[in-house]
Amino acid sequence: MRFAHLLLIAAVFALGACSETRYAAHLAKQLSLPTDTPESKGTFKVGTPYKIKGRRYYPQESYSYSETGIASWYGPNFHGKQTANGEIFDKYELTAAHKTLQMPSLVRVTNLDNGKSIILRINDRGPYAHNRLIDVSQRGAELLGFKNNGTARVRVDVLPEESKKIAQAARMGMDTRGTEIALNQSRVAAPVRYAKTSPSPRPVAPVPAHAPARPQPIIDDITFDTAAIAAPSPAPIQQAIHQPASTQPSSKKVFVQAGAFSQENNALALARQLETIGPSRVYLARVNDRPFYRVRLGPYDNPEQADRALTSVISAGKSEAKIVTEH
Repeated sequence: MRFAHLLLIAAVFALGACSETRYAAHLAKQLSLPTDTPESKGTFKVGTPYKIKGRRYYPQESYSYSETGIASWYGPNFHGKQTANGEIFDKYELTAAHKTLQMPSLVRVTNLDNGKSIILRINDRGPYAHNRLIDVSQRGAELLGFKNNGTARVRVDVLPEESKKIAQAARMGMDTRGTEIALNQSRVAAPVRYAKTSPSPRPVAPVPAHAPARPQPIIDDITFDTAAIAAPSPAPIQQAIHQPASTQPSSKKVFVQAGAFSQENNALALARQLETIGPSRVYLARVNDRPFYRVRLGPYDNPEQADRALTSVISAGKSEAKIVTEH
């Protein structure tokens, strides 16, 4: 059953090359994968807007998602329970939970503290504590090197072509479990980054006393393009997963981003409003040659300090605030 499943996945990913099918057959012999059961087979799902703890989330199908933030992990308390797309959660598999991305989708998660990078498959919703960016499985946290710490600063990049293909497979009723194992073993290349923003955002002028008091945030703050994929090269899965990404680990700190604006005065007004919570500054960035102004508090030495500031910012009415890391 599992052999047939891998061949079906290979058929979706193959571009007419019989060598890829032979490679999938090789993987079927090498990997120990769970037995197919009706309970564990997931479906394609995006979902409608929903509200958790007073905050509304808007799921969407996206193949250009790239974001930095704080990752956490989950496992023992959810092992054996149903995920948001209908699978049975296994803490030993390479899966993850995200609040808005389509399920299933494939993402590369890079630990910015140590450079380790693996591919995970999104099959669940969350996390909702402290505005975390992604919740990875226990096994994912082990391989990314932050299980003992509990959290890590990460970058999450959707793999666009691979995610489109497993979305198609799931819509056809196929079981997409194990796809992430094959991609890690084939050593899909780390994302190629094309920065559209200034490499080192600079703070703008001090807050003027006459600044307007009602800023209007912009919705889209995505600043990076998608990944480039190299030719597959069979290799032991542990070697592939533990291979550091091409990006060097970052030593930069953690910020709370309270908003992003197209008008400088609106950003300056928000920065003034948040001064009682902590050091707030406005940073200029360019997206597609247009200036944008980001209001950030910090930097903070660790996620715990940022969590406390984030809670205060959200309590002040800025429900879209989030933790971000520089890279």
